[in-house]
Amino acid sequence: MSGHSKWHNIQARKGKSDAERGKIFTKIGREIAVIVKQGGSDPVSNPKLKDVIAKAKQNNMPNDSIERSIKKAAGELSGVNYESCTYEGYGQGGSAVIVECLTDNKNRTAGDVRHAFDKFGGSLGSNGCVSYLFKRKGVVEVEKNDKVNSDDLMMLALDLGAVDFVEYDEFFEITTEANAHSAMSDELTKAGYNVLDADTSLVPDSFITLDDDKNSKFMKMIDALEDLDDVQQVYHNVNLPDEE
Repeated sequence: MSGHSKWHNIQARKGKSDAERGKIFTKIGREIAVIVKQGGSDPVSNPKLKDVIAKAKQNNMPNDSIERSIKKAAGELSGVNYESCTYEGYGQGGSAVIVECLTDNKNRTAGDVRHAFDKFGGSLGSNGCVSYLFKRKGVVEVEKNDKVNSDDLMMLALDLGAVDFVEYDEFFEITTEANAHSAMSDELTKAGYNVLDADTSLVPDSFITLDDDKNSKFMKMIDALEDLDDVQQVYHNVNLPDEE
């Protein structure tokens, strides 16, 4: 698991149960609600909405659920108002953790997040305590298959302005400047590549490695945070064993 979106996206693609898929749909629905209120319900004029609709489809969210979420946010249907909040803290070994949430009750969310940190040896900090260790980047994931030549893809991505290119077992991860992921995704799709995900992410400047015991406790904390309905994304700077 890297410090940004990789683990979340892999988990979403690996045949999750109906209950787990339901949690993903709930999180995406909340994201749609906030983005529509901020920029409108037309994905042509609201590129953030275009991105989240693409993410919803990549996670097999039904079209009627997507449309219903958009209509609720646009006021056509009754719905809940969500607001964003971010928490920062420390995990095992002084690791840095950022938790992004969408909630209708900040007191509940703060208590749930604090409990997850405390239970597994972490500690919730003040705003700004670890965010300086991360930078907002765009992250585009491209399917890896027999038809894709990694060198050709890397050269095209670099020509299009990529700042990093990493090959994993199941896909290629291309890092862009914060607002360039949509354009990168569009160009790669036009070139015939299958884009699995394109979104912004908080990418750590560097990673730390934990021993097995601390790593186990750290992962339990991340799992507990990810399992909270109000949590949208969890970012951290821990290098996990399968990525070293």
